Amino acid sequence: MDTNLRTRIRAGDHDAFGELFDAYARSVYNHAYRLTGDWAVAEDVVSLTFLDAWRLRERLDTEGGSVRPWLLGIATNVTRNTRRAARRHAAAMARLPREEAVRDFAEEVAGRLDDAAQLAAVRTALARLRRAEREVLALCVWSGLDYAAAARALGVPVGTVRSRLSRARAKLAKHMEPLSGRGQMKGDRTTAVRPIREGNR
Repeated sequence: MDTNLRTRIRAGDHDAFGELFDAYARSVYNHAYRLTGDWAVAEDVVSLTFLDAWRLRERLDTEGGSVRPWLLGIATNVTRNTRRAARRHAAAMARLPREEAVRDFAEEVAGRLDDAAQLAAVRTALARLRRAEREVLALCVWSGLDYAAAARALGVPVGTVRSRLSRARAKLAKHMEPLSGRGQMKGDRTTAVRPIREGNR
């Protein structure tokens, strides 16, 4: 992203901000999904991220490379806030009188699919990671940021990013061990921690 566009964004240029959205909305969306595991929540995170980016636009440096780390850092903070709000909502709902549960046959059918079982196992393994480890994993492995860019996004030292990522990979490998001999995971239990590059525009 050139300096002129950064300057236009800082100045509140709506066209420039539209270009920013077109360039990075998909990347923010994917990052949010990886942190939440919920497409609907990820859509909300995208909207809130760009609203916050507009509000915080004057904090964007006039010089620099890709603005993607800045946006993913905002998205990470938005996700944290969204999760806190969801927990408060769930706690409030739990206090309401319960209605008689209706059996969900769709879940029963889905449970018979091997790929669904494997996806559930991956999500379970990810859920066992600390939040900070999940965030670094999402930024470095899935979003393809280097250590320095991830550090800028999270506001932490590069060494912290390295150590968190190392712990996350080790824990995932351990938690995925039972799947190493089943289905698509055979001989490849680290599939979930391999980089999937989205580009560094």
